[in-house]
Amino acid sequence: RRAASPRPWPEPRAAPRPSGAVGGNGSGAPAGPPAGRSFDPFSWYDPAGLYVDEAEGYLLEVRYEGRLGRAVAIIYDPSTGRAVKWADRTGHRPYFLTNLTPDEIRRAGKRVEEHESFISYEVVVKFDPIRRERRRMTKIVVSDPLAVRSLRERFKGEGEGAWEADIRYHHNYIYDHGLIPTMRYRVSRTWERVDWDPGEDAVRRLREAFKGEEPGVVETAVTWLPIFEHPPPDPPMAAFDIEVDTPEEGRIPDPKAAVQPVISIALSATDGTRRVYMLRRPGVEEGEWPEGVEVKLYDSELEMIDEFLRDLSRYPVVLTFNGDHFDFPYLYNRLKVLGVDPRRIPIEPHQDYYTVDWGIHIDLHRLFDIRALQTYAFGNKYREKSLDAIAEVFLGERKVELSDTVSNVSLGELARYNIRDADLTLKLMLFGGKLVWNLTVLLARISKMGLEDVTRTQVSGWIKSLMYWEHRRRNWLIPRKEDIAAYGNQARSRAIIKDKKYKGAIVLTPPQGIFFNVIVLDFASLYPSIIKNWNLSYETVNNPYCRGEERVVPDVGHRVCMAFRGITSEIVGLLRDFRVKIYKKKAKQKDLPEQERLWYDTVQAAMKVYINASYGVFGNESFSLYSLAVAESVTAIGRTVLRDTAAKAESLNLHAIYGDTDSLFFWSPRREALEELIRYVDEKHSLELEVDKVFRIAVFSGLKKNYIGVTEDGKVTIKGMVGKKSNTPEFIKREFQRAVEILASIREPEDVHKVMERLREHVREVQRRLKNREYTLDDLAFRVTLTKDLSEYQKNTPQHVKAALQLRKEGIYVAKGSIITFVKTRDSIGVKPVKLAKLSEVDVSKYHEYVKTTFEQMLQALGVRWEELSGSRRLEALLGGV
Repeated sequence: RRAASPRPWPEPRAAPRPSGAVGGNGSGAPAGPPAGRSFDPFSWYDPAGLYVDEAEGYLLEVRYEGRLGRAVAIIYDPSTGRAVKWADRTGHRPYFLTNLTPDEIRRAGKRVEEHESFISYEVVVKFDPIRRERRRMTKIVVSDPLAVRSLRERFKGEGEGAWEADIRYHHNYIYDHGLIPTMRYRVSRTWERVDWDPGEDAVRRLREAFKGEEPGVVETAVTWLPIFEHPPPDPPMAAFDIEVDTPEEGRIPDPKAAVQPVISIALSATDGTRRVYMLRRPGVEEGEWPEGVEVKLYDSELEMIDEFLRDLSRYPVVLTFNGDHFDFPYLYNRLKVLGVDPRRIPIEPHQDYYTVDWGIHIDLHRLFDIRALQTYAFGNKYREKSLDAIAEVFLGERKVELSDTVSNVSLGELARYNIRDADLTLKLMLFGGKLVWNLTVLLARISKMGLEDVTRTQVSGWIKSLMYWEHRRRNWLIPRKEDIAAYGNQARSRAIIKDKKYKGAIVLTPPQGIFFNVIVLDFASLYPSIIKNWNLSYETVNNPYCRGEERVVPDVGHRVCMAFRGITSEIVGLLRDFRVKIYKKKAKQKDLPEQERLWYDTVQAAMKVYINASYGVFGNESFSLYSLAVAESVTAIGRTVLRDTAAKAESLNLHAIYGDTDSLFFWSPRREALEELIRYVDEKHSLELEVDKVFRIAVFSGLKKNYIGVTEDGKVTIKGMVGKKSNTPEFIKREFQRAVEILASIREPEDVHKVMERLREHVREVQRRLKNREYTLDDLAFRVTLTKDLSEYQKNTPQHVKAALQLRKEGIYVAKGSIITFVKTRDSIGVKPVKLAKLSEVDVSKYHEYVKTTFEQMLQALGVRWEELSGSRRLEALLGGV
């Protein structure tokens, strides 16, 4: 069968109005199918109808489908607004490489040809980036990716090995075809690029910006240009959220068992659809329906889920918040409980995520949990990873608060609660000119990973994927970890921080006290610039096959080969230069349309994520291109640069009061001296030193990485203070923020004494309220996410795990990803979940210690000792009887 476009999709059937309802026209009044008619679940779902023989559109994802034995591409077609599935017709198969010839494989008794999945041997020639020579390798081609896992184990003898045998098959498919997800293609039997030309003017401007770079680097930059200039896809999206019957407060339903019925499902989409599918339940009143929401009522849970999924299947991109761990697994397992054959369910369970058969699923909880995005793209604006916390930060909105459990409130109140969660999830993807969607698209393009993969992978996985893709593009052999370890993984410096393998950045000892007029100079992209300028890469540092000039790294003595450009140096340098020379400028170009400027601002933000994480991955043993010598060289050069810059500043009579990694803090500096220092750094180190912040006042506690700075317009920067940490109880965060506001009121030296008195009184008031138990359990609660299943905590039992075990004992479902909310108590266990605790059980003395830890640093900076504030006798009086 040959089809140029997908089979027409069924439109949602118009449901007859139930008896007693007042229409279902989007006004908020409920509608739904009548009870008692015959029903065939998922009769609308035709998996075969999703596949096409040819397609044109944006590549969203590549998967391996075992039932077909082929890679399958998910392609969004803008002309239809749908996604289609194209099963590979290029003949691509799973494989791995070995250094043995086919005859040597046979003579060694590997019995590869006897394996049921074996297809063929192919002799290929690859360039070895370490040895700097072309090597003949044997490609062992098989029919099943699982066969690679078993056959590679047979190549572990001396002098032999398996290469490229640990790459997931669908990633291999992308690398071998040179595909870039979210770009536009036409595909039938081969992949063709569509509308990739960025235009002559864009290429000309790029060549001007990169003037002076090596010709090869410039040509690589030209090939990269389309991924930053090509507009992003704009597919229809829908977010959904489910609510499950929970008659007892605090008992979270188990998605694996899926015993309780789904009672409400909310859908919020980019086409303006806002709909709630609700199950009628005896004794539950309707109440007041939410405005602007279509509500559909059902007597059958199965019919409700069926119609919801049919409506959802109109959207190629499905969004959830924690859908991998709750919404999708609950729906899937609930349908099985209701007797539906899993083969008829259009939800696809995978090892650690769920998706849909007709498109892709992005779980925003997993996306916002990616540390590099949290730090570099979102500026650490959120600490907690809950929908409520993140929505409040970026949207200024919160979840609806229920008056009772979801099972006990009226249908109208539940509908308002449910649709708000779906609305917030959709808005998080679209706010700021589709910031998060565009950022995700760009990360997929740079990393060469599909949208589902990139949103569930930490930054080290993105960098690995980009590096592998570039190796394949150049026909380079991807090295094994042991190939790199043979010459590059011995540390030559002693770590200062426990559990680190090498010495990190330099931090100058800070003063203690308040300083007025503090200027912070920052090295722009220090570590990425060092990687580029020093040609640092896994194959350039300590490479015994270097044939040419070598440069010695100060402090540690590693030798860097300068005879060829290292791949890491080239890629990191490219991204850094694209960002600094082109896209940071375009993002501020006022003659461009706003939407275009927003796109370019997102481009430079995506690049920032990559380049800032590029150094750290090489010092992480789990990274496939792990090279301790590269990571150690970066920090050693960074220390040298900072020390040299500080020495030059001293010679210019600049008073550096603090320095940390890539920045120096100067107290009331002369402008001419700063300009001279900036010129010096540019000329000697080829680095950009720029003014980062101007603090009206800066408060230093005397501890490293621990200060508060206030700018002239009142913006506050807080570094290292306990009151900012994510799992700090709410009352401490709130009271700490109030203390910061008091501190920020200092404008002149004469204000210090008055502010000190206000701070003293504030801290005493906090202690008094704590002693009198005026804070609620929610105020006192710690919130910590379970990063593993409870069964995995074998060696020790952290406090949040102790609380989770108490919840499980009470029959409350908890699992990996659950946020455990608990308080400190006076019993032998020492903690209790908020759901099970009473205010009288709280151990106030433990919270006093947190108050002390939080405020002591700030008070020390003002010259106030904690003992002076409270004194042992005064403290005993405050805490007496608790």
